[in-house]
Amino acid sequence: MIRFAQDPIAVLVALALAATPARSEDWPPFPVEWPTAPVASPADLSGLLDAPAGKAGFIGVSDGHLATADRRRLRFWGINITGAAAFPEPDHAPAIAAHLARLGINCVRLHFMDIPAPRGLVAAGEDTRHLDPAQLGRLDRLVAELKVRGIYCNLNLNVGRRWKPGDGVRDAELLGVGKAATYFDPRLIELQEEFARQILTHRNPHTGNEYRAEPAIAIVELVNENSLVESWFSGRLLGKQATPPGDVWADIPASYAALLDTLFNAWLAKNRSRADVNALRSEAGVGPSDPVPRLRPDQFAKASATRFQSEASFYIETERAFFARMSRLLRDELKLRCPVAGTSDHNHYRSGYPLTSSLATLDVVDGHVYWQHPNYLRDPKTGKKNGFAIGNSPMVDEPLKSTVIQLARTAVSGKPYTVSEFNHPFPNEYAAEGLPILAAYGALQDWDGIFAYTLEHESVTRMERAIGHFDIAPDPVKVPQLAAGALMFLRGDVRPAKRTVPRTYTRDQVMESLRLPTAENPFYTPGFPRALPLVHATRIASFDGPPTGSFEPLSPTPIRSDTGELTWAAADKGSGCVTIDTDRSQALIGFCGKALTRHLEPSRLSPGFCAVTLASLDGLPIARASRLLLTTGARVATTGMRWDEKRRSLAEWGQNPIRIEPVTGSLLLRSIDAAQAISAQPLDGAGRSLGPPVPAIRTGNAWSLSLGSPPTPWSVITVRR
Repeated sequence: MIRFAQDPIAVLVALALAATPARSEDWPPFPVEWPTAPVASPADLSGLLDAPAGKAGFIGVSDGHLATADRRRLRFWGINITGAAAFPEPDHAPAIAAHLARLGINCVRLHFMDIPAPRGLVAAGEDTRHLDPAQLGRLDRLVAELKVRGIYCNLNLNVGRRWKPGDGVRDAELLGVGKAATYFDPRLIELQEEFARQILTHRNPHTGNEYRAEPAIAIVELVNENSLVESWFSGRLLGKQATPPGDVWADIPASYAALLDTLFNAWLAKNRSRADVNALRSEAGVGPSDPVPRLRPDQFAKASATRFQSEASFYIETERAFFARMSRLLRDELKLRCPVAGTSDHNHYRSGYPLTSSLATLDVVDGHVYWQHPNYLRDPKTGKKNGFAIGNSPMVDEPLKSTVIQLARTAVSGKPYTVSEFNHPFPNEYAAEGLPILAAYGALQDWDGIFAYTLEHESVTRMERAIGHFDIAPDPVKVPQLAAGALMFLRGDVRPAKRTVPRTYTRDQVMESLRLPTAENPFYTPGFPRALPLVHATRIASFDGPPTGSFEPLSPTPIRSDTGELTWAAADKGSGCVTIDTDRSQALIGFCGKALTRHLEPSRLSPGFCAVTLASLDGLPIARASRLLLTTGARVATTGMRWDEKRRSLAEWGQNPIRIEPVTGSLLLRSIDAAQAISAQPLDGAGRSLGPPVPAIRTGNAWSLSLGSPPTPWSVITVRR
């Protein structure tokens, strides 16, 4: 909450006394609520949504972007709903949908539905081939309530399905989720097709439509974070697995590796001459009638271009064949009308171009990224997680490693580009930077959709457990920032870049990029300036074009977008700051004590790292707006949370209630046209009014706002003229 002192001297006294508490135990609790009853919020953004979802017809692609049936450009500011959270109690679905709409969310990615009930759709039994009717009913109600409020859905097909013996699959106990094997094993492909038919031909009684004919379904996604090429360079196609996998990223079982050997040699016989195959045998050191062995990652560097590219081509074509087969099922047999996405480019420590070239054969190209994703530690005997470690450093200090840079490599000319997962996972102490930065730079890059991961894995309305790594619903800083991001991204407050820099790659470059050193990450394009996506837009123009050319050098920090609206300054550690300065949205993110925008000037902000956003709520420029949304965010912690000595993990996770580090100091609102009075309405954890509005103080041509007593991460400012 912001409080405005009545006397300028009182402001100075308050600032001197209101030092931010150093220990999280001393921070005030600020529980986020997702009430089941209707809520009136001064920060209601549901007017941004065009309800009901799909009212003009089915989503399509026009001029390389997502568009409504009447060819109007459509962007998605979305969120994932994962596992059990996608199946709320039926009478809770209306409130959840209404709250998402108030935050400006216009698309939900329904994720991890192919897991056992009551967390997913799969019915109890000896196989995974039957759907639970009660769970389908809960999903139907949620989808219908979302649709009514203008919120589309992205349906995910294969995500977390763990195969059982009753499915008729080999080595089910070793297979786990079967990443990579789902691309080439005939039985696994049949089962994926069966699941697609089951869910897409299911009729939702609340909408009257089967999901294949539901205009509120925006995208259908085939597989999640799953790639043969990635499994190859990660060493997960070796068949060395001897025990049941404890992780989704397990090596494939030996029987599946043997099948892959057979398929590879059959592909060679069909696509390479006998002389070429004999040369491969000779290079591999096997006999003239022996099968050609597949390469291990430790053999990549010494392999000839012919051997390396032959195997890379096999994996690429196998991925494309799977995508083509699934696409034919969805389009030709099921008559699906919405766009289809294959999977995501999600591993930025190696080149993503082989996979992306396959993704671009479908309707939508997609990417995933996390800033310092937890590295999970596992018991060597059981494979179960027994801890985690994170980097826990600010992204604003490392613009060239940022989520923006990582994601920007994947966008392809002529194809919509979505980011269906991103987050700064808890307990990263700099997480307040993530949402507003990606909203702004996603708009600069002119991407089509951005989906935070994830609203919840459990019940949204019964958040009894402490916050998890990825949960956004209980996060008192990220929830208000969803609303601020919606205004920036959906409304187009941040303009697209004036210039788009194309990149072209030959087929050989696409494959050989896998052998470039990791120092070339994430673009794996020697000579490409990493800072370029912070200045201009960039797209892949061709995977079969001329070789990548040279690029113009860029000036050093600060890195300023070609629109002049975004600036990223990072001279050294502890100095990074992103400034957003547009007519309707402005922000100071990071170590921004000396930064300012046209309308925002901080004074003695504490803590030194925080994120402040200010956005017009009535669509007018901030200078003339009557209502403004202010968010102020810093660190978040659970009660009793305790870091380890290196501040890279938690010795104690803690419990509810969740606490916020108060942002204190003051803000000057400058150049607010003809303002006669300014007051702020603090909001609680559900977005309701929290106490009476508090007036601001006129200070010359500006208005002084004192922050932090009592604390809240968001307020609605009213300007009276």
